[in-house]
Amino acid sequence: MNKIWLIVKREYLTRVRSRAFLLGTLLTPLAFGAFFLIQALMIGYKGGEKQHIVVLDEGGFLTKGIPDEQGVQFTKAAPGQTLETLKQAVRDKQYDGVLKLPALSNTAVKKQTIYFFSDDRLSPDVNNLIERRVAARIRDYKIAASGLDPKALENLETEVSLDPEPIDKPDDAGNALTSGVAVGISFFLGIIMYMVVLIYGSIVMRSVMEEKTNRIVEVIMSSVKPFQLMLGKIIGSAGVGTTQMIIWAILNALIFIAVQSFMGIDAAASSTAGLPEGASAIDPNDANAMFAQIMEEVGKQNWWYIIISSILFFIGGYFLYASMFAAIGSAVGDDMGEGQSLTFPIMIPIILAFIIMTSVVMRSPNSSLSVFASIFPLFSPIVMPGRLAFDPPWWQVALSIILLFATAILFVWIAGRIYRVGILMYGKKVTFKEIGRWMFYR
Repeated sequence: MNKIWLIVKREYLTRVRSRAFLLGTLLTPLAFGAFFLIQALMIGYKGGEKQHIVVLDEGGFLTKGIPDEQGVQFTKAAPGQTLETLKQAVRDKQYDGVLKLPALSNTAVKKQTIYFFSDDRLSPDVNNLIERRVAARIRDYKIAASGLDPKALENLETEVSLDPEPIDKPDDAGNALTSGVAVGISFFLGIIMYMVVLIYGSIVMRSVMEEKTNRIVEVIMSSVKPFQLMLGKIIGSAGVGTTQMIIWAILNALIFIAVQSFMGIDAAASSTAGLPEGASAIDPNDANAMFAQIMEEVGKQNWWYIIISSILFFIGGYFLYASMFAAIGSAVGDDMGEGQSLTFPIMIPIILAFIIMTSVVMRSPNSSLSVFASIFPLFSPIVMPGRLAFDPPWWQVALSIILLFATAILFVWIAGRIYRVGILMYGKKVTFKEIGRWMFYR
């Protein structure tokens, strides 16, 4: 046991003190924090472009005019001005473009084409703005031409928002943004687990290959058994990965608070202050309120449960895959091409799990495929953390963890059987058939 501990200590300290570990541990949370901050700033960005558009209203729609918005100013053409004179005004830089509104053939027209004359292209936002505003004015025109009461028609429109409410669960079920926030957290946790399991599993394989190629392992093997060496390297690298995940969790929490403070947002206060009971806390036209609501939903998550469960899935998934990577590393020499061909079957379940997490779990977290993949040991280290934000039943999480650790123990035993033979074998091209035979050598 002391020998395993010495190997674990050496592997852990060597990795933790490396420059790559320090930079990756510090820069990754900062990169995510910068991403979320930039996203928040982009949501509230209105654009610095100013456009002055003159409107030739041939259909007589603009009894109210078009209000200025998003840096776009609309001016109705004076009586007697023609399209050609307005085009010349654009050439003379008096306007940025001419918007022509043809008359309707009748009030039953369902689709109307309007025209914009300019040598400069409209941005998608301005294009959508013009279409929405003109559609609203044509609607008002049709209502007036049909002799209908605008107020009565306005009363017929009802905006519906879905508010999930629990039946038996005592906790808050959230609001309309809860599912969207859960999807974001699911993707974040899933991709983190995918990267960490893949990266640290590959590190174990490269470490084994380096020691075998440099013949250092021959010296080490004179003092320790092959299984002890493999287990020590796996546990040491697992400690490195767990340390990194804990640091990431702490730094991400601090960065989350810092982003809120920088944006000047009190999520709980700004999202509900001044609203009557039962009213929606989301104002689609207020980017700051939207961001505050998102931050509030993120803060509502049971992060202790999510973080502890994610660490357990990382440990189980890491032991499962790292043992296979270690076995492959012991079976090959200095030929990296051979190593890549042998690791491809190990990569398949990791890639499939990531695909299921991103394409199925985020759309339907409680579907049969999502539940199966989150319990199946080869997929669960990536898929189940992606489901945690959707609050899966506790028995599914418990069953997934039990099966994962049982499978990890089995794979470590199998990898140990392969490792003890492959680590001292040189100069021979290895096949999967031969690796299979190593498992039964005495």
